[in-house]
Amino acid sequence: MGNATGRAPRRGEPRGNPGSFDELHRLCKEVFPPQMEGVKLIVTKTLSSHFQVTHTVHMSTLGPSGYRFNATFVGDRQLSPTEVFPTLVGDMDSAGSLNAQALHLLGERLRVKAVFQSHQAKFVTWQFDGEYRGDDCTATLTLGNPDVLGGSVIVVAHFLQSVTARLVLGGELVYHRRPGEEGAILTLAGKYTAPKWVTTLNVGYGGAHASYYHRANEQVQVGVELEANTRLQETTFAFGYQLNLPRANVVFRGLLDSNWSVGGVLEKKLPPLPVTLALGAFLNHWRNRFHCGFSVTVG
Repeated sequence: MGNATGRAPRRGEPRGNPGSFDELHRLCKEVFPPQMEGVKLIVTKTLSSHFQVTHTVHMSTLGPSGYRFNATFVGDRQLSPTEVFPTLVGDMDSAGSLNAQALHLLGERLRVKAVFQSHQAKFVTWQFDGEYRGDDCTATLTLGNPDVLGGSVIVVAHFLQSVTARLVLGGELVYHRRPGEEGAILTLAGKYTAPKWVTTLNVGYGGAHASYYHRANEQVQVGVELEANTRLQETTFAFGYQLNLPRANVVFRGLLDSNWSVGGVLEKKLPPLPVTLALGAFLNHWRNRFHCGFSVTVG
């Protein structure tokens, strides 16, 4: 992934790995506030250097309330602060629905992942990923819900190539097949990283997705997203911003979009206690809908 805050790359500098296709718009998306509604309590307990559990209680007025239990196991091989192999993650709610992931490093460049999702006692999703990361390219192949007897499957292929130290080009091919239906969709992607900004564009038969991220300084970051869906004949625009106040241990994220929605989330850490408070509010003027949320994270 390119660094939006580093110095400009010099001529002849290694191009570097472009990262994963799913993370092309990551910097822009992280500026926008997460949706919040109701009251949520999150308690995380680290049992050892390899094992961690999280308890979540959510009380909602719009959707179902309940309890979720999450367990995470990480191995000894750490490639970066966010990549540790193997990793096993399981998440179950009070209704018995399960989300589980397993990530493993088969070689220095090859990663595999398995995802299973059930709704109560019925499996709804099973997915298998294989990802190869070269010095300047990334190739991924995904199989979703393969059913040999039923003749249905979803195959997704991703490829990214670092053309220069700043420019990344690639594409996505989605093929789906089930009884009586078969089709494929091709999407082309490009990403350009400058010292203080990143712009990304995905264009395909189904529409287009463009984003722009800009880091003004250490305190202010902004992001702009434009999505056009040809099937729904709909285009949406969203503007987000993030304000960091390190001395006050405060982070504020806000948004404004073309659906006449405004919202914001304020996060406040309480050192030396391992506690984070978050308060969010969202208002849709067009539909006259308002919802707010409050969360406490311990650990």
